[in-house]
Amino acid sequence: STGSRPAIGSVRPRADSMKQTLRIGRPLLAAAAAPAVLQFDTRKTSCEGWFSSSGCPTGKHIKVVSPTPSDIAIAQSVTPVPVKEVFRKTFNLKDEDIYSYGPYKGKLNLAVYDRLKDKPDGHYVVVCGINPTPLGEGKSTTTVGLSQALGAHLGQKVLTCIRQPSMGPTFGIKGGAAGGGYSQCVPMEEFNLHMTGDIHAITAAHNLFAAAIDTRWYHENTSSPEGLWNKLCPKDKAGKREFEPSMYARLEKLGLGHKKHDPASLTPEEIERFCVLDIDASTITWRRVTDCNDKYLRSVEIGKSPSEFSKRQNKQLSREASFAITVSSEIMAVLALASDLKDLRARLGRMICAYSNKGVPLTADDFGITGALTVLMMDALLPNTMQTLEGTPALVHTGPFANIAHGNSSIIADKIGLKMVGKDGYVLTEAGFGADMGGEKFFNIKSYYSGLKPDCAVIVCSVRALKLHSCEAPKVVAGQALSKEYTEENVALVEKGTANLIAHIENVRKHGVQVVVAINRFGTDTDAEHEVIKKIAMANGAHDAVVAEHFAKGGAGAVELGKAVMSACKTGSDFKLLYDAKKDSIKTKISKIVTEVYGGGSVTYSEKAEGIIAKYEADPAIRILPICMSKTQYSLTDDPKKLGAPKGFNINVKDIYVSAGAGFLVASLGDITFIPGLPIKPAYYKIDLDFSHDPPRIVGLS
Repeated sequence: STGSRPAIGSVRPRADSMKQTLRIGRPLLAAAAAPAVLQFDTRKTSCEGWFSSSGCPTGKHIKVVSPTPSDIAIAQSVTPVPVKEVFRKTFNLKDEDIYSYGPYKGKLNLAVYDRLKDKPDGHYVVVCGINPTPLGEGKSTTTVGLSQALGAHLGQKVLTCIRQPSMGPTFGIKGGAAGGGYSQCVPMEEFNLHMTGDIHAITAAHNLFAAAIDTRWYHENTSSPEGLWNKLCPKDKAGKREFEPSMYARLEKLGLGHKKHDPASLTPEEIERFCVLDIDASTITWRRVTDCNDKYLRSVEIGKSPSEFSKRQNKQLSREASFAITVSSEIMAVLALASDLKDLRARLGRMICAYSNKGVPLTADDFGITGALTVLMMDALLPNTMQTLEGTPALVHTGPFANIAHGNSSIIADKIGLKMVGKDGYVLTEAGFGADMGGEKFFNIKSYYSGLKPDCAVIVCSVRALKLHSCEAPKVVAGQALSKEYTEENVALVEKGTANLIAHIENVRKHGVQVVVAINRFGTDTDAEHEVIKKIAMANGAHDAVVAEHFAKGGAGAVELGKAVMSACKTGSDFKLLYDAKKDSIKTKISKIVTEVYGGGSVTYSEKAEGIIAKYEADPAIRILPICMSKTQYSLTDDPKKLGAPKGFNINVKDIYVSAGAGFLVASLGDITFIPGLPIKPAYYKIDLDFSHDPPRIVGLS
């Protein structure tokens, strides 16, 4: 990562005309609502008194067309600024601070943080949402639009920190995740595809560990302890043995650290303890991964080749196994929560993959693989530099899911960003799904480890989504026309649906953080529907509630949202964690999340969960970890069909396990799919190259 790398798909051809793509979740400005081309110059109008000339030098206003073209048509109609120039001019960085991967993407040198660490932080803003619906709320689009408003229209120094999308959903259903309309990260082709290879690095590291686990299980079942010892710690030509430094951690774990420089001093019993991990194959939880939606890999049998037959035991060393999608890997969560390279290595070493037949947890350190994993991941630790359509800087880094992990971009990106923008600047970071999922985990996991305190939370909602949360509007089915309840004014449905919005406002306020509600405008909305949302939001603790039109107008459509966020940050917050991770019991932590965030009344536990919790409470290193709830994102409950804001319900914890490397306990409330499947017509049908252009142009991403 220290030199110039060839770009992947970095050609930036301009688009002429492309058909508009109509998708659920994408706001459309009615064709009659605006002239064919709109040129906004908000610095001379609504930004007066707010604008600062010290913000984003590469920020630019974008010409918008109505109706809004497809995402890829918009992205390809704009020639980005070289990304080195964006970061150099905005943050006064040196040329060597950014490693090039072509002209429009790169990686940020971590030495930037060391140089700026004594400078004050900027304002810290997290963007989350209500419980998501098939209608789409536009959270990523809002994050980017807000960045464009602050940087290109209000003249503020701003940095957007967002997650890198998995290519599984990109080729499956979503078609992309770079934002939408006139609020996108660009080049969107590179954002949605390989980027700089971080996800591929995670795939390689994760699967190397998987191979090491099964290979070690095979060798322990086909070799004697003496045979293992002679291979793991062989004699040199002089007859002397020497431990590899990667073995020191296991020796320390066994209480043999004082002998790490003298293998000959180990007794036969100590040699066997060191060499034989005694893996209980039924406890192996480390799935192999791929960045592809392939449901046929959810359950597989491995070890069927004749080469996996043990003559010593006269049996086939096969076992039932499964795959997961790469972004669900614990290595992804580790990368997102690591504070530096040493912390990354330490976290990777603590990852538990299985247990011994005596119930001892086995980690990457036990397999001597921690150093190799760190080498594979070291380039991925550097945040990726990109930009928005309007030339404001963005760091794209990590992409853990919010329903099975903590669902936030990296701590490193946020910490560097806060130093680069300075005390009057703004860092926008996005939390996955609703404020009950990625938002709650942002506060109680990410902020717990980073020590950073957010100033403001933006909660994104839409009129249509709130109508669905009324529990009285017809069901929404993707691909089918919306019923009139969603396309015609119905203030009563909106008012009832705001119960879900109120719950999320209250959740954020419980953490002492100011709330700004962003109402993502759709073409069928009415002023009366917007007004009822504003009124109810303000009455229930929001600092402000603002209608935003960034999808159709870019940053100009989010100027009022930008002003509201600036005002909220100036007002200040009194951030506090929901629970004391170190002092509260595991059940107390879970109960506080259920009752104070979800609105539930009680928690019950399966017999399996009860037994695991008892074991974890006895381990001082595990009982102090924060909780990562694994549940449906569509409801505040553990039932995806219960929309709105139910109260007093019971939550049942079915299972609990430790992600020791990431540093949290995962409480599972139901069955979560770790690798998605493909629909009848996946998004890949639309993705191709258009050879009528020279060079060929990527089409079909969104």
